[in-house]
Amino acid sequence: MLDKLEAIKDRFEEVSQLIIQPDVMSDMGNYTKLSKEYKDLEKVVAAYDSYRLTLENIESTKAILEKEKDPEFREMAKMEWEELKNKKDEMEEDLRKMLIPKDPNDSKDCILEIRSGTGGDEAAIFAGDLFRMYQRFSEKQNWNLTILDLTFGTSGGYKEIISSVSGADVYGMLKYESGVHRVQRVPATETQGRVHTSAATVAVLPEMEEVDVEIDMNEVRKDTYCSSGPGGQSVNTTYSAVRLTHEPSGIVVTCQDQKSQIKNFEKALKVLRSRIYEIELAKHNEEVGAQRRSMVGSGDRSDKIRTYNYPQSRVTDHRINKTVYNLPEVMEGSIEDFISALRFAENAEKMKGGGMED
Repeated sequence: MLDKLEAIKDRFEEVSQLIIQPDVMSDMGNYTKLSKEYKDLEKVVAAYDSYRLTLENIESTKAILEKEKDPEFREMAKMEWEELKNKKDEMEEDLRKMLIPKDPNDSKDCILEIRSGTGGDEAAIFAGDLFRMYQRFSEKQNWNLTILDLTFGTSGGYKEIISSVSGADVYGMLKYESGVHRVQRVPATETQGRVHTSAATVAVLPEMEEVDVEIDMNEVRKDTYCSSGPGGQSVNTTYSAVRLTHEPSGIVVTCQDQKSQIKNFEKALKVLRSRIYEIELAKHNEEVGAQRRSMVGSGDRSDKIRTYNYPQSRVTDHRINKTVYNLPEVMEGSIEDFISALRFAENAEKMKGGGMED
């Protein structure tokens, strides 16, 4: 661990010199990237410096114990030595956590896509419930959620709703929500009171910038049309809605939330970049192999990750076998406990298999 920390300290000193170079400061993209790296490394280096100081204090206190003859002074030194040893253990645990490889996308904004699955009208209603849950959660985090495109369900809710979420650590928190969400309840249309099971899929994609994913615009077909509301009715008479088709992959993205065609085009392009990135990431994961993938943070939208059981007011996350009996609170956006538990499980998994030994 000390070798890794020394390497980080060397890199920190290198970056601290690079960011004050005129040629770096004139390149905004490179400067922003290095500034972020500087801030990330600064936290680790500060903790490492404090840890080294504690090690030095332990050695000096140990020397006093070996040489000092006065019983009272020795007792004081012994108490201090024990406190420093406990502090050292705590610092080592914190440093190990800091050395866990971070997803470089965690600090990015994200694209949140929710689609109804099996269950017909009830699945669309449930997709609407999930969207409201994420709306409430975003409000609690002081994030900004913007709807990009939607298709209403015939009996309420959404067949599909796509939004962008921006704020601090957005993707790092919401990425655990990707997968199949299942609901068990009595639908409003059920006359005999039978519990039905329906599902909706959630996809959380990091919002990629132009520097992250290059797109050949010659391979993208752009169509414009009038934006629509419930039942397909046209809500304006200008061709402001935008549909982008990436011909090599067949990906189709639409955006109609803005009155400006230019703004809709820019937002649709961000979604397109994110979906292309997701495809490339999936290919990379297959090449890397299963041993490098974390079950908790895989983000596979085909995995059944959570069940919402209304008769028992129960919510179960199947990845970590965590069950709570406060379904109304969860549906009001109280999903922090699940996210914290999933983060803890993923970090524990990384520490177990990530070469964190001294």
